[in-house]
Amino acid sequence: MAKRYNQVYQFRIELREIEPKIWRVIQVPETYSFWDLHVAIQDAMGWLDCHLHEFTVTDPITRKKLIIGIPTDEEEGFFIKETIPGWKVMIADGFSKRNKKAYYCYDFGDDWQHIITLENILPKDKEQTYPRCIAGERACPPEDCGSTPGYEEIVDMLKNPEPDNEEYQEMMKWLGGSYDPEHFDCNEIFFDDPEERLKTIF
Repeated sequence: MAKRYNQVYQFRIELREIEPKIWRVIQVPETYSFWDLHVAIQDAMGWLDCHLHEFTVTDPITRKKLIIGIPTDEEEGFFIKETIPGWKVMIADGFSKRNKKAYYCYDFGDDWQHIITLENILPKDKEQTYPRCIAGERACPPEDCGSTPGYEEIVDMLKNPEPDNEEYQEMMKWLGGSYDPEHFDCNEIFFDDPEERLKTIF
């Protein structure tokens, strides 16, 4: 059953280290958990949610850094990294008008780093369906492309296509025949059900 809510949180999500910027602005219910926010970010950006993720958030009370995501037994140095399950932490406990920023990492191999900024807390518009994406620019990189250097190589090859070049042909085949790094349309975004998505990891 959907929770009742009266406010929505408006976030700007910006992918770091890439120019021109790849970004989205989304609005989500105030009742969202960090897991729910993760799913909304994945869907708005265009990722496929096939790798691990984590948020780095400053606790508004203790000012300590919290890692929120999917807990694993992965060791970091001599310590096991303590990750709080995203479905157990509400976005209202991590964001406020005085605590607006967090960081979101997707795919620990390619290490896609995003800056999450709370832009506003707004009254719910009864004429709208949430979550929703209200703005953005450019397509997100293809999955498993080799982080920023791999992405930039793809963009360079697309700017200077060589249909007879074997490397170009292999890249286009890997991309499924087409990829437009400049394309983005809010109307093409479909937001999945976070509860249904969560079932797939257990």
